[in-house]
Amino acid sequence: MYLLKMAARNIRKNFRRSLFTILAMGLGFASICIFSGYIHNVYTGLSEQAVHGEGLGHLTLVKKGYFENSSLDAKKYLLTKDELARIGPILSADSGVTLWTPRLAVEGLISNGRNSMIFMGEGIVPEQEDILRAQYRPDRGGMLDPAKPTAIVVSSDLARLLGLKTGANTVVFTTTFDGEANALDADIGSIYNTGIAATNDKTILIPLAFTRRLLDTDGADRLRILLRNIEDTDEARTRLATKLSRIGIPIELRTWKQLSTFYVQVKDLFDMIFIFIFSIVAVIVVMSITNTMSMTVIERTREIGTLRALGMKRRQTVVLFSLEAMVLAAAGCAAGCAVTLAVCGVVSLLGITYVPPNTSDHVPLLVDFVFGWVVVVFFSLLLLAAGAAYIPSAGASRTRIVDALGHV
Repeated sequence: MYLLKMAARNIRKNFRRSLFTILAMGLGFASICIFSGYIHNVYTGLSEQAVHGEGLGHLTLVKKGYFENSSLDAKKYLLTKDELARIGPILSADSGVTLWTPRLAVEGLISNGRNSMIFMGEGIVPEQEDILRAQYRPDRGGMLDPAKPTAIVVSSDLARLLGLKTGANTVVFTTTFDGEANALDADIGSIYNTGIAATNDKTILIPLAFTRRLLDTDGADRLRILLRNIEDTDEARTRLATKLSRIGIPIELRTWKQLSTFYVQVKDLFDMIFIFIFSIVAVIVVMSITNTMSMTVIERTREIGTLRALGMKRRQTVVLFSLEAMVLAAAGCAAGCAVTLAVCGVVSLLGITYVPPNTSDHVPLLVDFVFGWVVVVFFSLLLLAAGAAYIPSAGASRTRIVDALGHV
């Protein structure tokens, strides 16, 4: 304890130098925490967009080989009505599953009577969409009406290109799994923004029963599975795969991360940027502490000699200077934490929005205060500060007492 008191007293004695060191460390600490808070918010938003916005759910169940070969023979990889009846009870009985819902992809042409455009559609169960979407970005729209079995939802750019309005009539045309042409009249139930620039000019959502009529089938090509907690995704995948293997249907389960390549690419990019920023801040911290402690050691060489003459051991001398560095780092981190909290609050109040890459509408700019990251960065900087103080203090501790006392 007495070493800690001496460290605090020495910091106060060189207040101006200590203040600049604290400010440098505080700004470095704040920059790391603010950026980590921003990317945490981005990761959360992207995961919500994938699971609920895109309707991927946490897990997707398909027949084995679907993702690799279904474009060549889609009918072969359909889950039939009988297979769905055997799979459904297993999913419903699992305590970790809150919802499972069949999906059926369809592609073709949508027409306004004069012009036609290619569409990519998905047949969904309207009654289950509220649960899967979990009211994600209700401002974007995109909900099917269970009371209107022929009403479809059209993405906003596609509707603009064809001049479609809510309540208008349209025709959707495709080919069945047996290669026969089929077309059905549909109504425009609503227009919505997918949130993804690449799909906002070609996506439509269709009631599953309507899609089955369009493709002349009673099956589904995928099952979306929603879990209670996103953290349980990998464990639930293993558990469900084991249970489903007993019914003899060759199935495959993929997680939302495996299907959302955009999330993985963005996360990898931001992780690299974070490592780069942390490395820069770490160098600044090490240089600031080393410079401060080197000057302190030079100025206090005679004091070190006096302490050694009074019986202080070399190890205690190193510990003393390391404690000083850690106190400086702790003060800098405390200041940086205050700055981080202030920035989080100010950014939230300003209500800034921006359009990220590959998105089709504005999203709010927010910075999360991630307590776990703050703690990790805090202790990382403390260790860096202690390590930076070791080099000059270790050299000073090895100086002979006589030479230290005679130092000018």
